[in-house]
Formats: sequence, C-alpha cells, structure tokens
Amino acid sequence: MSMKRGNHIQRLTDPERETALRSLPGWTYAPERGGCITCEFLFPDFVRAFGFMTQVALHAEKNNHHPEWHNVYKRVTITLTTHDAKGLSQRDIVLAQTIDEIYQGFSAR
Repeated sequence: MSMKRGNHIQRLTDPERETALRSLPGWTYAPERGGCITCEFLFPDFVRAFGFMTQVALHAEKNNHHPEWHNVYKRVTITLTTHDAKGLSQRDIVLAQTIDEIYQGFSAR
C-alpha cells in the first residue's frame, strides 16, 4: 500500500480499503467525497471528551493530517478523508488507528 506516488497521496483501492477497515471496528465507511470513515466516541463528561480531542489534535498537527469532527458535551464524532487524494488514503487509516489508541487510553482511566 503506497501512501504517495511522487508528491501525490494515493486514494486506497477498494480491496485496500476493505482490508484496512477490518482492523478498525467501530469505524463506518461512506462513499461520499470519494470515501470517508466515521466513528463516534463517548466519554463520561465534557472534560474527558475535550482532553481526548486535544490529544488527537496534537497528533494530527504533528502529522499534518487533520480530522473533521463534531463535539456535543460528552460525544465526539470524527470523520476522516484525505482531500489531496479525493477520498480515503492510508493516512486516514493510520490516523484512525492512532485515534483508537488514544481513546483506549481514556477508556482505561
């Protein structure tokens, strides 16, 4: 699975996407905008939800790949897609895996 060809980020093929999504339970694929994945995360309160978002934001900024998200009280909904690839790329899969790891850390508290 190649993330870049030259300076262009490649959109995942259907088989690549299907394989990658098997490792991301809870994430839902939608074909809109060339493909995106979405997951909802629940927390005991707003402070923990905001802390989670902060950790995800720091990681996203470091890797220059930013989520689309929505927060209402203790619920955070995240959508990932790669605009440069006009759809889902390996960058989204890696970020989703990282987001899941961050969430697991919050769930363990």
